[in-house]
Parts: sequence; C-alpha cells; structure tokens
Amino acid sequence: MRATAQKIDLEDYILSVLSPEDRLDAAFKVAKEVFKKTKLTMKDIDNAVKSVRRKTYEKKK
Repeated sequence: MRATAQKIDLEDYILSVLSPEDRLDAAFKVAKEVFKKTKLTMKDIDNAVKSVRRKTYEKKK
C-alpha cells in the first residue's frame, strides 16, 4: 500500500490543536485588533468579550 501525502492547511491545524478556550481567546484578540480603528471604545469591546465569555462558560457548568 502506498502512503500519500496530504496538503494540510496550517490555519486548520493550528485551530485543531488549540482547546476551545484557547480558540475563543485567540478570536477575541483578533477582534480587539480589528475593532481598534472603529468608533467603539475598548471598554465597549471588553464588555462584549466579558458578556460572551460569561454566556459560554455558564453553559459548561
């Protein structure tokens, strides 16, 4: 039997290795960078992040 090499997407590999919590943290870091140049304040973004985290982690318990 022949072994064939598959092309692996680096982004998919990195996301598959991270835990769900780490993926969420990475997404929030990216969102903070993206929204820096908008009219939203960092406080607005931090409040939204806290709200999403609270909802996400409550579901686990």
